[in-house]
Amino acid sequence: MTRSAPLVSLRISVDYRDRPSVLQDVSLEIAPGEIVGLVGQSGSGKSTLALALLHLLHLKGGTVRGQIHFRNEDILAMKETELRKLRGREISIVLQSPLTSLNPALKIGTQLKEAWRAHATGDAQKCLDGIQAALQSVSLPCDEEFLRRRSSQLSVGQAQRVIIAMAILHRPALLIADEATSALDTITQAEILKLFSRLNRELNVAILYVSHDLLSVAALCHRIAILHQGRIVESDTPARIFGSPQHEYTQRLVAALPMESLRKARTSVSEAPAPSSTDEPLEHVAEVLNR
Repeated sequence: MTRSAPLVSLRISVDYRDRPSVLQDVSLEIAPGEIVGLVGQSGSGKSTLALALLHLLHLKGGTVRGQIHFRNEDILAMKETELRKLRGREISIVLQSPLTSLNPALKIGTQLKEAWRAHATGDAQKCLDGIQAALQSVSLPCDEEFLRRRSSQLSVGQAQRVIIAMAILHRPALLIADEATSALDTITQAEILKLFSRLNRELNVAILYVSHDLLSVAALCHRIAILHQGRIVESDTPARIFGSPQHEYTQRLVAALPMESLRKARTSVSEAPAPSSTDEPLEHVAEVLNR
């Protein structure tokens, strides 16, 4: 991918009241249309960084020091009224558990309408058109019967697609996927990864893909950042991360993968064309994930 001026540029440290130095001088850039994977084991600070991008850590007792620039504006200096216009419109997030992310008491159509009206104006038809376009983008039906369903009537894969449809309703510049496939079975996980890749191409949406799964990150991302003990210890292309990891922690991560899975991942990386704004980073996603 040809590097352009960053959409996101951050350099932050994060403390919690009962846990200091969760993130220590972390620096990260994301270009427009780029998919960046953030990898690390549980407790490494991945979700903390994702929530910091939305300026939500104070709700969990976190303190952020530093700067987070989005389109050259410092998110940490914004007022709450400005942040509300940003969240869900310019920056959206897809969380780990789709069924708990949806309100079980409300119909799917109602929740989509609320997400639309939070950032858009217009009559009922314009709202419906926007919802239908988003559902079609994630390969879900947009008929009355589907919109009347509740989350309990959806499969996990369908629920995750609904969450993604909500996230892209307003065509955000940045989509944060925080462990967005970890609750899914292998086949559904591969389908969602392909969906993210297609949305990246069609909408030119940048994606921060947060995961502990190095193989799924390799299948999707243009670049991988390795987070260890609150610091980014290595950042490079999937080919270099898999082929020649430099940091001792990255070497241990790669070495811990089953050899057959590692061979498939490396083969997919080496055979894939160099990623650009229109190329899928790795083509055989299902094969990479077939352990």
